[in-house]
Amino acid sequence: MSVGHVRQRRRLDAAVDAVRSGRGRVLLVEGEPGIGKTTLVRAATDRAQALGYTIKWGYGDELGQDLPLLPVLDALRGDDPRLASADRLLRGETGATDPVAAASRQLQAIITDLCATAPTVLVVDDLQWADRATAALWCRLARLARDLPLLVLGMTRLAPRGTELLAIRRAAGSGIVPLDRLDDGAVTALVSDLVAGTPGTRLLALADGAAGNPLYLTELVDALRRSGAIAAQEGEVELTGDLAPGSLGAAIAHRLDFLPEKVRGVLGAAALLGVEFDPADVAAVIGERVTDVIEALEEARAAGVLRESADRLAFRHPLIRSAIHDDLPVAVRAVLHRDAAVALAGSGAPIRRVARQYLRAVDLSGTARLDAWSTAWLVEAAPALIAQSPALAVRLLGRAVRGDGGPLAARLADARYRTGDASGAEEVAHRALAVTTDPDLIVDLHWTLAQCRALAGRSRESLTALAEACVGLPDRHRARLLVLIARAHRDLGEVDLAGVVAARALAAADNDQWTIGWALHVLTFVAVMRGDVAAALPLFDRALAVTDAEPALLDLRLLLQINQAVAFGDVDRYPEAIAAATAVRTLAEQAGGLVRLAQSHSALGELLFDVGRWDDAVTEVTALADEVKDPGVACCDHGNAALIALHRGDPDTGAAHLAAAAEPAKRIGNRVIGSLALARALDHERRGQADRALAGLLGCLSESAQELEEMEDLLPETVRLALAQGDLTAAEYAAGLAEKVDVSVAHRLGAAAFCRGLIDRDPVALAQAGEHYLAAGRPFARGRALHAAAIVLAEAGNSISARAAFSAADDLYDTLGAAWDAAGLRSALHAHGIRRGPRVRHRVERTGWGSLTPTETRVAALVAQGLSNPAIADRLVLSRRTVATHVSHILAKLGMASRTEIAREAAAHYRESG
Repeated sequence: MSVGHVRQRRRLDAAVDAVRSGRGRVLLVEGEPGIGKTTLVRAATDRAQALGYTIKWGYGDELGQDLPLLPVLDALRGDDPRLASADRLLRGETGATDPVAAASRQLQAIITDLCATAPTVLVVDDLQWADRATAALWCRLARLARDLPLLVLGMTRLAPRGTELLAIRRAAGSGIVPLDRLDDGAVTALVSDLVAGTPGTRLLALADGAAGNPLYLTELVDALRRSGAIAAQEGEVELTGDLAPGSLGAAIAHRLDFLPEKVRGVLGAAALLGVEFDPADVAAVIGERVTDVIEALEEARAAGVLRESADRLAFRHPLIRSAIHDDLPVAVRAVLHRDAAVALAGSGAPIRRVARQYLRAVDLSGTARLDAWSTAWLVEAAPALIAQSPALAVRLLGRAVRGDGGPLAARLADARYRTGDASGAEEVAHRALAVTTDPDLIVDLHWTLAQCRALAGRSRESLTALAEACVGLPDRHRARLLVLIARAHRDLGEVDLAGVVAARALAAADNDQWTIGWALHVLTFVAVMRGDVAAALPLFDRALAVTDAEPALLDLRLLLQINQAVAFGDVDRYPEAIAAATAVRTLAEQAGGLVRLAQSHSALGELLFDVGRWDDAVTEVTALADEVKDPGVACCDHGNAALIALHRGDPDTGAAHLAAAAEPAKRIGNRVIGSLALARALDHERRGQADRALAGLLGCLSESAQELEEMEDLLPETVRLALAQGDLTAAEYAAGLAEKVDVSVAHRLGAAAFCRGLIDRDPVALAQAGEHYLAAGRPFARGRALHAAAIVLAEAGNSISARAAFSAADDLYDTLGAAWDAAGLRSALHAHGIRRGPRVRHRVERTGWGSLTPTETRVAALVAQGLSNPAIADRLVLSRRTVATHVSHILAKLGMASRTEIAREAAAHYRESG
């Protein structure tokens, strides 16, 4: 029954219609309890369902506030394999560094895929209880809804209004729909509907006491009818007795009083479980078979207490559930929630459903220590709790740990470390190590301690502690500690020692997949740092084979694949490198944390820069916000984006990226980031500060073989700038470093020849450098070598060869859009009377259809076919974020505002081109 709130109903109906035409919306319905939010939204979803929409409905509730994503997990329940993957992440089974963020992306992917099948409505009720992860996902979906046939609907009370709800309200923006109390006319209409007649004066006067609250009015009239206190009199329905309940709670209680005792008992168990519940859980809580409780639940449904909710049951209104639940004393509720947790655990219910009960029992009881069952359950549930909410795990484990050095002490140390409390984690771990003799716990505690020390720059301390701990341990556990020792040597820059110790760990691993995987990871790092990438590649293959068979090593697998892609690039195997980086980006998006996803985007962006796919490179390095990136990754990404912008003659964008890199650069110390160093140097040169450009690059150089990898791309530019400043000593120094690097790789041969050719003014060496870069697959580097060759040839009076080199370099710059470099080349050759001859192709366009990259053209064509971003991502084997960025670039280049305009432009373009 829907009476009143006409304007709001029209607004929701309009939103439903807009979604059908592909224009998503986000609406947040606000109002006091019982004001009609659920009725209003249910009317809208009923209408959407009749139109063929997919409807998903979840509930926030006070029981689940401490656990992430429960409302959305419940809304999406079904057999999608990504739900099982999200569950594994939240149980801490994958080793992901940020399992909650990874699970959230799984749920987001499910929702976007639903939108590709049919217009979709996602409803989350009682958002005032939303946890941080649910609120963040709701806000992301609110932004995505603009490009999807998705209606994101939320409902919330006016209080409590915490940080999460404030974020949700900001995301809703103008989509907030306030519900006020019914006016007098709407109250009269509602009472008329409820009594099926014209209400009398006394009945309306009594109804006025409900203050325009539809639920109160409904419960009030039903209570009067059940009590025989209203009757038809002279054409009106009038109040005949004085039995009206004095409050909404009393009115709801009146309804419940008419139910049999068995039904009330079953409802009491159901109320423990939340607004929505599974009958099987109710049966488990009261210790009966499901068939024994169905009859009572059906009677409650017939009485208007419960309603169907897909494959579950739900209280008709959250206030009805609250009236049943909150009527019990706090101490009794604590016991009942604890008993419910025990019963659900015994029935094999998922940890998150057990945890909801258990956490509520703990909060209500106020007990300083946990009982034996609780402690035993925490041993099993701790990994999942730590993965989902380290702060919550600290709160619970802190009550359970009694200083006995048991498994919960190791879990508590881990949880404290994950909350950023490294000193607290060290304190717990040291106390536990003093009393424990369990080798598994000893290894776990030392793992946490090693991470804490590394975070504080105290890895040297770990070497002594770990060496002492190895004494007397079984071989398997000693091998694990050897891995930690190898990592400590690596963190200290002692690469050779790290390799020796990692090899010892590998030899002692005895089929322990964890030790084998991490030892091989250290060995790949050592090989790459020594410049022996060829030796690293088979180690990568071995390590990946190990991690592929062990789900708990998923995060290590992601790290290995990222490093493998970079290693392929280091030896100019770019097709394999880009394929590997693309694959790990997809895997990271599906199952890993944001840290690995950011690293995979960055690695792919750098590879694409090398091979001249600059537009795609920009898409990758700008796909994620800096907030989710390691500082080094953020610096690398801004460096590449700035380089591309500056080479393309866009100094404003270049300067913006350099400014954005300033803050993360403060957090990486003296670490050299090649792309950022080159971008800063180019920015100085553009401003007429060539001396500062040279000084900056020279400050990055080192003769350490372990650092040459990062600085090798800086060497030709250092030589060029040094010669321009007349500093032959600096030029020879940089060229000498280039000649020290492994010369069996094409791009390194090119760099050595380029440096020597610049110093000797040797056009043959410069031309050879160009050929090496061609073999490597690096078009911009080849263009720079040919650029230098053209100038040297022109200065020698060989105008024919100079023009050929000029044309080849200019074509490469033209393809890349490197306007800054092309202008410098033409100016230098113009001074020698050499100009570019007739072009075979036109200059690259920067706007319009012709400015689209091949990937953008394919994306635009699929948008024109009506495919959603998720469908395009699947078709082109791209991430959804990358597709969204491509769509944004297409809109910007075409000067358009919607996907519909892209479709029209595509149709016109293909008609014109036949």
